[in-house]
Amino acid sequence: MNEKNHNQIDVTAETFYIADQSEPESNRYVFAYTITISNTGEASARLTHRHWHITDANGKTEDVHGEGVIGKQPHLKPGDRFEYSSGTIIETPVGAMQGYYDMACDDGSHFKATINPFTLSVPGSLN
Repeated sequence: MNEKNHNQIDVTAETFYIADQSEPESNRYVFAYTITISNTGEASARLTHRHWHITDANGKTEDVHGEGVIGKQPHLKPGDRFEYSSGTIIETPVGAMQGYYDMACDDGSHFKATINPFTLSVPGSLN
């Protein structure tokens, strides 16, 4: 069995700058993000843990680890999607996030679902 097709979780992110909670004069930039997790593989799997690596434009990094996402450990059958929103605070108007989810298959096997890097940016800051 092809493991790529067997265990396939796709993760997409959409980000939003939260101006009314940010304080640029204090180097506080608040971002929200919506993550969509899609099981495009052939096996059911449960998201058990999250691992985030957050970097600001000064190179300051923060690693965030924990069980599940937003207090849940979604179980995704082939074709299922799970969407959630969360947020982060960084000290610069531009930053990035990336990481992975630990996934547990119904057969007892485990794999990592990669979260490709995505940008956090205040509108107009990258122009």
